[in-house]
Amino acid sequence: MKTQKFQELIVWQKAHQLTLKIYSITRSFPKDELYGLTSQIRRSTVSVAANIAEGYRKKGKADKMRFLNISEGSIDETKYHLILAKDLEYIDLIIFEELMELAEEVSKLLTAYINAIERSKYANTSDF
Repeated sequence: MKTQKFQELIVWQKAHQLTLKIYSITRSFPKDELYGLTSQIRRSTVSVAANIAEGYRKKGKADKMRFLNISEGSIDETKYHLILAKDLEYIDLIIFEELMELAEEVSKLLTAYINAIERSKYANTSDF
């Protein structure tokens, strides 16, 4: 079924869910990290969902793929920030594993979305 808006994409929904969880978790980070790790992890996770949304309306494959590729980089950046937060003991192992599992799900969904667009025979990708 053709989607009418980016909010209908499962990959965007999961990325948004991850963003909300990251914002919630980072409220407990040390105040001296406000302009460091807190800011970085929030920006990288926002970038995932934002670039999916921005790429959604792009008509050409190349343009759409550019935004989705940025999302791929941002999800990996988010994963690194989660590793760092765990190693600095800002988050416990259970929360880390939950967030990494969701981040990995977003990553897999993003890969599947990209693959579907790449396989599409249509030059105009507004159906995705």
